[in-house]
Amino acid sequence: MDLNLDSEPAGSLNRMRLLLCGDVMTGRGIDQIMPTSVDPILFESVVWSAVDYIALAEERHGPIPRNVEPDYIWGDALPLIQAMSPDASIANLETAVTTSDDHERKGINYRMHPANVTCLQAAHLDVCTLANNHVLDWGTNGLLETLGVLHSAGIKTAGAGRELREAMTPAILPVGQRRVLVFAGGCTDSGIDPGWAATPRGPGVHLLRDLSSRTVDGIAQAVQLVRRDNDVVVYSVHWGGNWGYDVPEEYRTFAHAMIDEAGVDLVFGHSSHHPKGIEVYRNKLILYGCGDLINDYEGISGYESFRPNLRVIYFPMLDHCGDLERLDMAVLETSGFSLHRPTAEDVDWLADRLAEVSRESGVGIRSSGGNLLELFALTR
Repeated sequence: MDLNLDSEPAGSLNRMRLLLCGDVMTGRGIDQIMPTSVDPILFESVVWSAVDYIALAEERHGPIPRNVEPDYIWGDALPLIQAMSPDASIANLETAVTTSDDHERKGINYRMHPANVTCLQAAHLDVCTLANNHVLDWGTNGLLETLGVLHSAGIKTAGAGRELREAMTPAILPVGQRRVLVFAGGCTDSGIDPGWAATPRGPGVHLLRDLSSRTVDGIAQAVQLVRRDNDVVVYSVHWGGNWGYDVPEEYRTFAHAMIDEAGVDLVFGHSSHHPKGIEVYRNKLILYGCGDLINDYEGISGYESFRPNLRVIYFPMLDHCGDLERLDMAVLETSGFSLHRPTAEDVDWLADRLAEVSRESGVGIRSSGGNLLELFALTR
């Protein structure tokens, strides 16, 4: 893995920089601090109003403003994003964008008022992947409205649709003379209800019922239908539980097969509430869990050992073959429902933790100054 960059700009035929971030959960308490909000009613076992999540966070961090501007939740992330100047920005949106009242009886339901889609535009997101366990929290009408609002806002989607073909169709982003193809799927072990699966005639998510060779073959066929020379293929996968660094061998086998057999250049995994290990396999990047980026969890305790207040935005640089040239990671901290630069101690802690859980894959992680980390190849 060559980590030395010359002067050739990103976006040329030979180089491309992406922005990847894990779960963006702009519903519930986040929605309630914005100028236009949905009804705060919740159907959880303990909390019955989304406003209560604001109060919990304020107990820990102090007052949180109301009627915030669209860029408020991104805070110090925005100048970093501008400095990195990604060619394509991709996030997993784990919130329905809808006024639908048709809530699923599942305990936790996220929705954001459609008027607040401007908060996604503020970060210049190009693609929102939707194959996750919250996009149908407010029923199929909520999903259909989510798709319509995002598309009207100029944000492409992948992983959910009005029927299975649309859910399996990639978001296609032109980047100079090249394209980025973003496919997405999700697994039941992330909490996706099997009944949410899109069908040939019905809306839903692209559900991966297993990670077998048959599933890989189906994805490979979908990739081959649209891939052209010089395309970069990203596969977004929502899998696994919320906590813990373990990566099941089944995940590694699937990720490797996606690269070897399906022609995928980058596996973009998420669902965990904290960042997990990283692998570079045959010069292709595998992110097993990107962690949450934006949510209203600041007042929730019980998992402090993972330091879930620390968030990461990933900026991989890919060459003309889709191989990884370098990976920069911006570390941020959430406070008051906004992203801020963390302390040096927090940056060092996360660098050490990610290095530890990634070492088996043959890569190291170290600070590169400020709140940035970089990936490097370990010598064996």
